[in-house]
Parts: sequence; C-alpha cells; structure tokens
Amino acid sequence: MTEALRWQKSSFSGGGEGDTCVELAATPTALHLRESDTPTTHLTTTPTPLAHLLAGIRTGAVTPPPS
Repeated sequence: MTEALRWQKSSFSGGGEGDTCVELAATPTALHLRESDTPTTHLTTTPTPLAHLLAGIRTGAVTPPPS
C-alpha cells in the first residue's frame, strides 16, 4: 500500500490558501515538488540534483528561456 504524500507549502508562497504556491513532499528516497494550481502533476527527484538546480539558479547559470 502506498502512503499519501504530506505536502508542505513554500515559505515564499505568502502563507495564503490560494493556488499560487510551490509545495514539497519528502519520502525517505525522494523529493516531490508541485505547483498548487496543478496538484496532480509533480516532479520527483533526489536531494543532490535539486541542490545543483537551486545552486545554478542562484548563480545565474540556469536562466529561464527567452520569451
């Protein structure tokens, strides 16, 4: 039987109850991320790749695509 994920909202989401926030759930082997406005779609990763992604965003090595 699969245990339900316990989602937590990002502290950067403003603490509101709306659907404009990022949520995280952790299991012993993975991290799960989703946007609250599309809760059935989520990204699953492990801590190391996520840490590399966040470091790349902070340093500017990872940037959004041009619009």
